[in-house]
Amino acid sequence: MFTGIVTDIGRVRKVEQTERDRRYEIETRWDTAGIDLGASISHAGCCLTVTEKGRGWFAVEVSGETLSKTTLGDWAEGHRVNLERAAKLGDEMGGHVVSGHVDGLGRVVAIEPEGGSHRIHVEAPSPLHRYIASKGSITVDGVSLTVNHVEGHRFELNIIPHTWEVTTLGALKVGDTVNLEIDMLARYLARWQETA
Repeated sequence: MFTGIVTDIGRVRKVEQTERDRRYEIETRWDTAGIDLGASISHAGCCLTVTEKGRGWFAVEVSGETLSKTTLGDWAEGHRVNLERAAKLGDEMGGHVVSGHVDGLGRVVAIEPEGGSHRIHVEAPSPLHRYIASKGSITVDGVSLTVNHVEGHRFELNIIPHTWEVTTLGALKVGDTVNLEIDMLARYLARWQETA
């Protein structure tokens, strides 16, 4: 489990096609001596398992399913990635409960400066848009955010200067695709309604 509070921006240093799928090496500022093999790390909102590591880097393997359902299939050397290590019991819950399972891809349709912040407009796919609520939580590329407004398939987010600077959200452009994870409670409520 994660909280959606990014603690490093990693960089893809190597991409390698393997017999099984695809392997990425990620550079990080973290002390990798403290990262266990098999550890779960959120990469732009996608939970991946550490399979190898060295000083200042670690490797993950990504399945074809994940490559087809997330933005990870577009990653190349030099790509910047929001990183978060799995939460530990007793950690501060600064964001919201995040599973690291991407529900769908959104598309950035507008970015507007608003005071010192930025308002990002994102279009969500069907049927995912039904589970996004004003003042609810959503994870965008691994960042826990509050939805400001919803209209049809589109929702708006207000990104404060700190978040704009310490995550990859500050580099977004209109037309970019982002990983979306809806609030876990919304996911279970939707499933309950389907089976009731």
